Amino acid sequence: MLKLGAAMLDKPELERRAKLIVTECDGIQPIFIAFYIEAIYYAAERAEVAFANFAEGAKLAQSASATVASAQEALGHAAALSRFFFPVEKKALPRARGARLRQLFAVSNNSPLQNRELRNAIEHFDERLDEYLLGDIAGYILPSPMVEDSDFADETLGHVFRLVDPKTKTFVLLGKKYPFGPMHYEITRIAELSRAMR
Repeated sequence: MLKLGAAMLDKPELERRAKLIVTECDGIQPIFIAFYIEAIYYAAERAEVAFANFAEGAKLAQSASATVASAQEALGHAAALSRFFFPVEKKALPRARGARLRQLFAVSNNSPLQNRELRNAIEHFDERLDEYLLGDIAGYILPSPMVEDSDFADETLGHVFRLVDPKTKTFVLLGKKYPFGPMHYEITRIAELSRAMR
């Protein structure tokens, strides 16, 4: 049972309501669209602020840890934003809601937010580190966060755990490069649109 306010809703009632919202409202009741816009605005605006902190940190040559943390924070908010448009859950209601929000915000199916590779690499860093360390590791091991040219990660005798390249907007995790420039642009676009919708 789910408690909503004073009402208790059992699973069959929740499923019945979800089905109605999918079939009658394209995934979101019209009176509740404002709540989704506000949630999307929050995630996009927080990502914008973190990206601005990242750019400022890189420009002022702040500590690598702080600069990488700002980029990682922005990408974490991007992951939250992504789930509104491309929900992980395969049930009908989240799928319909995602499709409706993609329509409202003109988010295409090939949006950078749809790609889960970087998001998963950050969210599951611990598991990927476990696997990475199972390999044959020799040479320089650089576990501390770095702000460098992403080509530095191509060095065959080195192992870069976490690096960000402000010029190319590339995040490197465990030697693998993930460009995030297009995602940054998409987040800015969505933030501006959600700001106008509020």
